This record gives sequence, C-alpha cells and structure tokens, in this order.
Amino acid sequence: MTELSTVAFDIETTGFETRDQLTVVGFDSAVASRVFLNTDGTTPSPTLTDQLNEKLQTAVQLTSHDSKRELLTELTTFVTSTLTQRNAKLVAYNGERWNGGFDLPFLRTRLCTHSLEWPFGTLPYVDVMDVFEKRFNTSENTLNGVYGELIGAGMNELDPFADSSEAVTAWEESTFEPLITHNVADIRRTRALMDLAERYCSKSDFSMKSLEPVV
Repeated sequence: MTELSTVAFDIETTGFETRDQLTVVGFDSAVASRVFLNTDGTTPSPTLTDQLNEKLQTAVQLTSHDSKRELLTELTTFVTSTLTQRNAKLVAYNGERWNGGFDLPFLRTRLCTHSLEWPFGTLPYVDVMDVFEKRFNTSENTLNGVYGELIGAGMNELDPFADSSEAVTAWEESTFEPLITHNVADIRRTRALMDLAERYCSKSDFSMKSLEPVV
C-alpha cells in the first residue's frame, strides 16, 4: 500500500444540509497543495495566492470560481486529468466510512444535482480516522485532536480557526485567506497522520476501498 503516494483531501461547506454551499475543496501531496475556492461571485484579492504561499511555505496552487457548479466542473477535470493518472490513493479523515462520513457523500450529492460525473472512480480510498480509532490509544478523535496528541503543534498552530463555524463566517464575509489556510491545515494534517499510520501499522489495519461506481 505504501507504494501508492498519498493525496489527502478535505472540503469546506456552510453546513450539512442539501441546500448548503460547497466553499473550498483541497488536495495535498508531497509536492504541493491544490485548492479550489468558490467565491460566490466575489473578486478575491489579486495577492491572495502570494499571501498564502508566503505563510504556508510548501506551494499552494489556488484557483477561484464564481459558483459551486464552476468549482465542481474544474474539480472533475483536475481529478480525471491529473489525480487519476498518478499512482496514488485518496485519503481523508471521516470523508467516507462504513457507518457515515461527510466529504464524499456531500460531493456525491452536489455532482449528482449538477449532472456531473463521479470523477474518483479509479482512485483507491482510505479513511485514516478508522485506523486511529482502532490501532492507536488516543483520548481525542477529531483531526486536530489526534494530530496534536501524536504529532504536536505544527499544523494546529497554523490553523486560524478553533471551531468549524468560523470557516462558515469567513466565507460569508469573503475573508478567504484564513478560510483557505484552515483547509490547507486540514489536508496537511490528514496526510501527516496517514504517513504516521503507515510507519506503525500493518497493511491489514487499513481498509482500502474502491470508489468506482457500478455503472
């Protein structure tokens, strides 16, 4: 399994309901982070990417999109033309598990309602939350909690938000820099935890699933 490189994945939204907005989608690899921002028609600062890269050190490639549909369209193109061509696995923290999860179900619904195809079909998927619940003795089960216990401050210090509701407020106020920084912290925490788990756990401890649809 370690022969597959890790691409960590996380989304930001305004809530959990079908009417809620998809605001940010981020992917992180060893080389860089790729982030898609839904500006909802607002024009972001022309220096936003430079500000992020100055703060985050490892490169962030950011594109801004005027609507959720535009973001989803570009996301689909990126996944099918770039991610699926790599020898990689998609990894999330509570993205989709046997008893629930958030990120992939949310995306699946939005792609369906916009008549866009499911782009992740050829990527194997691992939810790293399962590994830490079953194979590590931690007192926390949140992404930032587990990261803090096992790795340290790092990305937790970088994250400007103490609560996910702050990400909603930031998007509504078009305060995009802290919102994207929060997303990048999440995807980099996820990839760091996957790397740690692969150093301490056997292949049989990971539940890898196919995301390929039946039809």
